Amino acid sequence: MTQRGPENERAGAPRRAPVRAARTAPGPGRDALRAQQAPGARQATGPRPVATRPDGPLPGGPRRPRPIRPTATGDPRRRQGLLTVAVLVLLALFAARLVYIQGFRGEAVAQEALVKRLSTASLLAARGQITDAHGVQLATSVERYTLTVDQKTLATWKVRGSAPLVAGPSGAAGLLAPILGLNAAELGAKLAGESRYKIVAKGVLPEQWHAIRELGIDGILAERTSARVYPNKALAGNLLGWVSSQGVGATGLEALLDAKLQGTPGSVVYEHGLGGQEIPGGFQKQTDSVPGSSVQLTLHGDLQWKAEEAINSQVAATGSDSGAIVAIDTRTGEILALADSGSVDPNSPKAGNLTGSSAVSDVFEPGSTAKVITMAAALETGVANPLSQFDVPYAYTTSNNQMFHDSHDHATLKLTMTGILSESSNAGTVMLGQNIPQQVRYDYLEKFGFGARTGVELPDESPGILHPSAEWDGRSKYAVLFGQSVSVTALQATEVYATIANHGVRVQPHLIKGWTAPDGTFTPTTAAPSTQVISSTTADTVMTMLESVVDGGTGSSAAIPGYRVAGKTGTAQKFNPDGITASFIGVVPADDPHIAVSVILQNPKSSIYGGAVAAPVFSDVAGYALQELGIAPSGTAAQLFATTWQ
Repeated sequence: MTQRGPENERAGAPRRAPVRAARTAPGPGRDALRAQQAPGARQATGPRPVATRPDGPLPGGPRRPRPIRPTATGDPRRRQGLLTVAVLVLLALFAARLVYIQGFRGEAVAQEALVKRLSTASLLAARGQITDAHGVQLATSVERYTLTVDQKTLATWKVRGSAPLVAGPSGAAGLLAPILGLNAAELGAKLAGESRYKIVAKGVLPEQWHAIRELGIDGILAERTSARVYPNKALAGNLLGWVSSQGVGATGLEALLDAKLQGTPGSVVYEHGLGGQEIPGGFQKQTDSVPGSSVQLTLHGDLQWKAEEAINSQVAATGSDSGAIVAIDTRTGEILALADSGSVDPNSPKAGNLTGSSAVSDVFEPGSTAKVITMAAALETGVANPLSQFDVPYAYTTSNNQMFHDSHDHATLKLTMTGILSESSNAGTVMLGQNIPQQVRYDYLEKFGFGARTGVELPDESPGILHPSAEWDGRSKYAVLFGQSVSVTALQATEVYATIANHGVRVQPHLIKGWTAPDGTFTPTTAAPSTQVISSTTADTVMTMLESVVDGGTGSSAAIPGYRVAGKTGTAQKFNPDGITASFIGVVPADDPHIAVSVILQNPKSSIYGGAVAAPVFSDVAGYALQELGIAPSGTAAQLFATTWQ
């Protein structure tokens, strides 16, 4: 690096153009430097600024200082013009967009806006009714509402001009509580919060909702629902079952027939405001629901009531665990009554135990009521006739050393086949029935319906228990002759007597009379299938034999003044759990059969005998049925078979 000074100039060194200081080094401005370098003289008032450069001459010769340009401040009018142009361009764009939307997409945009204001609500289909044989409602549906709240919307609601101010959840609660019959403070707590959907009350009546809607409270909405009601309360409750809160059949006929009763839901699309309420006169499109079909049962409501009242009273009077009554039209198989003790009100299903009908689900040994099958088989196979004679001891021992005895100790009795049935002798029945081949015994039990479901339109029907004859042990092959080692339901046991009363023709018992479509068209059920089980001659003979049971036999308490009655008592031991089944099953009028009625009592404490505890109930219920159905009294006296011989 070389430092220039006056000594170098005086020595004749060539002069060089002044070099600008490096841009990175601070120094005096250009104007100050020019003032210091006046023409023809150099003032050395202080050391000159030092600039560093590489040794040697600058390439291209000396450079002239670049003049400093003054800062342009711009023309205000020009700026204003540019701003105006920009605004006009924006306005033009907006106008073009508006023209595009209005002229080309107006309808589409309006539709998009409408869609955002639309809500869809389901329209429940009216559930079909369940009626008795006379059209009396047993189950029907009524209009109800579920009240809901949008808590965020309600929080900003107020009644304009109200003094004092009525607003928000507390204000709404004060208006709603009197209508709903609720506590205002508790209701206000339900209405407050951040939820967009919360259920406030269920089962709101139509008139309550109409009053609430008139209040115009933003955020208070309602969903139309349907409530299932049972006008006759517990009547046939175990048969009917009940419907869940979702509108689905849960038990009984409501569950079994649910698909046809439900119908097809519809829908409604409507335009709503900010508060969720429907805009009057706004867009609305509705798809109507299709109501469910209604079912008519074969039950006679009055007779069903009588049967339930009678069995409940007798269960209480005898200290029985439970009981059942079944009444069947012997000609058609229609079930006229199917009563269980302790029937539950379907309006309050949780308060009871709606598990179905014990008359079709619970099984028991039929006992002596099944002796009619042995008598029919003996007549059909020619083993005996109504007047065949037997010396019947109290206890009888078979060839394989199995002993069977009667319910009461007695001396040897001279009984006819009819007398064995009339006195309900187990020993006599075994003496008679041992001559029927073992497989034939099984065949007749099966023909009369043991071991198979009847096919009645009720859930959970039991087939009963009938083991193959090859599985019968040395005792069971005789016990089946008097109704033990087999199990049946009350309906199966009653069907046996209906078959005998119908001249040996077994008609499938059924509970449904027909269906009524939404358009009012009634379609009856097809005729129940029938099977000839025994000849009409045999059936009529057994009917006459059964009259002897009531006329002087063990079933005398079943008599009905003015009517001939045929029937049989039953008392059977229960082994699991231990106990007794007492029963009576009969047919009236015996000379012109119309009705078969069974009365079953489980574990009666006052007496174990069917003739004592079940037969009187039969007389009461069957007598009522005869009057209710308008069946004329018997016109002829019975011509009975002899029960004893000398």
